[in-house]
Amino acid sequence: MPRDRTENMSTASSEKPTTRVLIAMDGSENSLYAFDWYMENVHREGNEVFIAHCPDYSALVHSPLMTSDPTFVSQMLKHEEETIALIINKIKEKISGSGIRGRILRLTGEAGHSIVKAANMEKVDVIITGTRGMGKVRRTLIGSVSDYIIHHSHVPVLVCRHKEELLQESKK
Repeated sequence: MPRDRTENMSTASSEKPTTRVLIAMDGSENSLYAFDWYMENVHREGNEVFIAHCPDYSALVHSPLMTSDPTFVSQMLKHEEETIALIINKIKEKISGSGIRGRILRLTGEAGHSIVKAANMEKVDVIITGTRGMGKVRRTLIGSVSDYIIHHSHVPVLVCRHKEELLQESKK
């Protein structure tokens, strides 16, 4: 006997769709806070979580110590890769300690652009990021990753800030 069409529709509508979340993490305390905030306030069983990490090599490129000595450049790159490995391990610990199934996306290029591009490619529903707590002048002069994401993302963006950061800014 064929099933009633309305019964199928009501069954399908009672199933929760999976929410796809991208959390931008650079290994800083603010990005770790953003992850924790997500886990405490937003996470639901079944969510697909993508952790986006985009190393910042600009310090190497713009370093006054940068020379044409290949040995020195190689040592700097090796040190940067070791730092990135530590950050990735910290993120992996966060994922495994939280019990979620998460996938790390190691991105390259400008962080804001790369995060927005990854969000589009993975078809996420929301992006969550922390802030670095830059002052207004510095943020205006050099911009910020969270500002870029807010202005270029095609999905909602949640920016998490520490309470202490908000208190410091309100005292200025």
